[in-house]
Amino acid sequence: MDILGTSLRVCVGDLDAAVTVYERLTGAEAIRFQRGGVAVAAVGCFFLMSGPEAELSVLRKITATIAVKNVDAAVDDLTAVGADIIAGPLSTPIGRNVVARHPDGSIFEYVDRVQIS
Repeated sequence: MDILGTSLRVCVGDLDAAVTVYERLTGAEAIRFQRGGVAVAAVGCFFLMSGPEAELSVLRKITATIAVKNVDAAVDDLTAVGADIIAGPLSTPIGRNVVARHPDGSIFEYVDRVQIS
C-alpha cells in the first residue's frame, strides 16, 4: 500500500473558531463537508470535527486518518495482515474511505482521492 500521509483527528465544540486557529497555524484553507450529523473541516494535516456527542464518541475511536494512493489496494494489504474491515469502502465528498481494525486492536481510517462517478 502506498501511504501518502496522515491526518490528525480533532473533535471541537466550535468548528468555526477552530478553523480560524488551524488555518492560521497551517497556512492552509479549510475544506468543509458534512458526514452524517458531523461537520468536518480538513485543514492541512488536521481533520476538525464537530457534532453530536453520540457520533463524535464513535469517531474518537479512530486513531488517525491515513491517506493512501488507492483504498482498494489498502483493503487488500489490510486483509492480508489480518485486519478487520469495519466500514467501507465508501465514497465521500473528497474520495473514498475504509475503516479497519488492525490485529493489535488499533482502528484507522484509510482515504484516497479517487472519485467514483
